[in-house]
Amino acid sequence: MSDDTALTPATGRIHLDKQSPAAYQALVRTAETVRTTAAEAGLDRILVELVNLRVSQLNGCASCLDVHTRAALRAGETTRRLGVLAAWRDTELFTPRERAALALAEATTHPADALAQERAYTAARAVLDEDELSAVLWVAITINAFNRVSILSKHPVREQAATR
Repeated sequence: MSDDTALTPATGRIHLDKQSPAAYQALVRTAETVRTTAAEAGLDRILVELVNLRVSQLNGCASCLDVHTRAALRAGETTRRLGVLAAWRDTELFTPRERAALALAEATTHPADALAQERAYTAARAVLDEDELSAVLWVAITINAFNRVSILSKHPVREQAATR
């Protein structure tokens, strides 16, 4: 596809979602399936959004941070917890399930750290059943993929998008 709207003149980057819409729509369908899987496993929307946000923080994806901060707030998350999410280990604001999910999300985002991955997986097994554990991993894998699309495309975060 050679669509001029896919090229961003300001950055010289193509928007992967516009350049290859079929591939992007496959990723969107994956995200929809993962969202259903997470709900069926009993993960509430706030926990899913915390995973999305923590992974996006680690990857530095402004676009995904914008989208998922608004989604977390709509789901009922507090600004206090969102404000300290980057330092979740240093607070008492997150439940054991959330802490396990956040550790798994970090291990999924940085898989080369085998020791951290093993610790996170072991800790998660203590508080998450197999369906929950699988769902958390799929949420983290999927948001990592979206982060790559947005970062490599240099998707902008514009004022009007931030206030919706």
